[in-house]
Amino acid sequence: MIQVSNLHKAYGRQVLFDNAGFTINPGERVGLVGRNGHGKTTLFRLILGQEHPDSGSISITAGYRIGHLSQHIRMTADTVLDETCLSLPSSVDGVDESYKAETILMGLGFAADELGLDPMRLSGGFQVRLNLAKALVSDPDLLLLDEPTNYLDIVSLRWLSRFLSAWKKELVIITHDRLFMDSVTTHTMAIHRCRTRKAAGPTDNVYQQLLLEEEVYEKTRTNDEKKRKETEQFINRFRAKATKARAVQSRIKALQKKERLEKLSDTKDLDFSFRAAPFTGKRLMEVKDLSFGFEGGDLLIDGLSFFVGKGDRIAIIGKNGKGKTTLLNLLSGELAPVGGSARQHQDLKPAYFGQTNINRLDPQKTVEEEIMDAHPDHNRGASRNICGVMMFPGDSALKKISVLSGGEKSRVLLGKLLVGPANMLMLDEPTNHLDMESAESLLEALDEFSGAVIIVTHSEMILRAIATRLIVFDNGKATLFEGAYQDFLDRVGWQNEDLPARPEAEAGEGRTADRKLLRRARAELINEKSRTLGALQKRIEEIEHEIIGLEEKTGQDNKDILDASVKGDGETIRRLSKDIHASTSRIEALFSELERLHAELGGKTREFEERLNAGICLQG
Repeated sequence: MIQVSNLHKAYGRQVLFDNAGFTINPGERVGLVGRNGHGKTTLFRLILGQEHPDSGSISITAGYRIGHLSQHIRMTADTVLDETCLSLPSSVDGVDESYKAETILMGLGFAADELGLDPMRLSGGFQVRLNLAKALVSDPDLLLLDEPTNYLDIVSLRWLSRFLSAWKKELVIITHDRLFMDSVTTHTMAIHRCRTRKAAGPTDNVYQQLLLEEEVYEKTRTNDEKKRKETEQFINRFRAKATKARAVQSRIKALQKKERLEKLSDTKDLDFSFRAAPFTGKRLMEVKDLSFGFEGGDLLIDGLSFFVGKGDRIAIIGKNGKGKTTLLNLLSGELAPVGGSARQHQDLKPAYFGQTNINRLDPQKTVEEEIMDAHPDHNRGASRNICGVMMFPGDSALKKISVLSGGEKSRVLLGKLLVGPANMLMLDEPTNHLDMESAESLLEALDEFSGAVIIVTHSEMILRAIATRLIVFDNGKATLFEGAYQDFLDRVGWQNEDLPARPEAEAGEGRTADRKLLRRARAELINEKSRTLGALQKRIEEIEHEIIGLEEKTGQDNKDILDASVKGDGETIRRLSKDIHASTSRIEALFSELERLHAELGGKTREFEERLNAGICLQG
């Protein structure tokens, strides 16, 4: 259990907590809400002892273990599975729990053949997922999760929701996704006006409580001000009359004793709307047989066809790394397809919010300058208005981009989108760095926008609120689904969404020695699969790289032989002809080896899957 009393914490003149206090009781799962910059992450750091309060106390029961999602990447083991197993708590009964670690990793989106990879070879996003797996598998008394949804795809999020809903100990979670928070928590705690307010139930309960308290406060303050004015008028009127002296003095003393209630400062809300450009046609864009794959890799998109109507709300959903952002880049013209087309109407005016666009902001420019740059003839006054709408009022608009948080940079990008009118918005996970209130303001703005919206999101809250059509990346392909998200879940659903949320519940109390041996054998089989398939994949990549190099050389040789022909340079022609023949022969031999290796890879993959599935059946 944790008890916080009279907590005070400030950075210079910015006060985050002033006499704040709360208790986390056994079994409570608490959603922590509040504006960005109001102290949510700081509170986590205080609980973890990474920072210290200016005054007040944080009391933690002796022996109470706290786990958290660390953004610091530090890996010591040779494989993903071994790194996760390092966080397993010491077992009192000697039961091997590596299967639990494996199940959590796969629930968070790791493929079976990735469990044997070197953790340092993972992308930044998957390293954070690995840190999340380590926090979950450690089974602490209190689990602190700060925006765990930012690096997860929708399938992993659904698994995590089920996992946390079954969490029997204490949990405090920060997330901008209200639907996700409400699905896993028993209580909500708000950081509001430097204090904390906790209430049982979903987020609505604590917000309604805060709203009611502020209404009561404001009515009390208004009545007090009215009475104070009446008292002051009485004192001023009868101060000089001797017969009223006692009454006047009595009123003066009462007025001095009564504390004056200050008017509450306004809490800023992100309140904006997108400017819609007119469009009289029916279709803004028509995509036909669109195909794309990066050089040397499989096709991420193969023969995708759909159209975008002027009022469409199309959500692009699926696991990370499968092509969602790539599709947006194709539609925006930042990438060229290898097949098919994405034809834009001549009156299309798109606006694109990309995941990596934050990196395109100039760190040396101010917020105001970045928004002015979005439109060549945009004047400073109009830019300042947009800055204000994006919660950069007054001198805040003169802040350099380099000092802004991730959420503030996201608001700058949204502000840039407001500069010019558009009739199609393309948004790639726009809520990732926004707080809950800002994310919901964005949702309202999208709902009111009269143009089309194409959005990549893993938020089921957004999907359920606005999506009317879906492009789904699942089962190795991208397909169009005509219908809302709930229709998709009811009629199709996600492939392989059957991993248990709590592996220990599936395993039961009475694990036998045979079951432990089977699990150990399964872990060894996964490592063998990773080594075998990894070697084949590496050789395939080497051959593909060599083929590409030879084809480029052959192309250049053909150009050079044409130049030599014009000049009548026979010696060069003979030499280049010999080189072209050698390169062509080598390419044909490499393609034959490549075909053999792909067949071997397919066969080995099926063989390992059959052996793994057989092991699962034996364990079931």
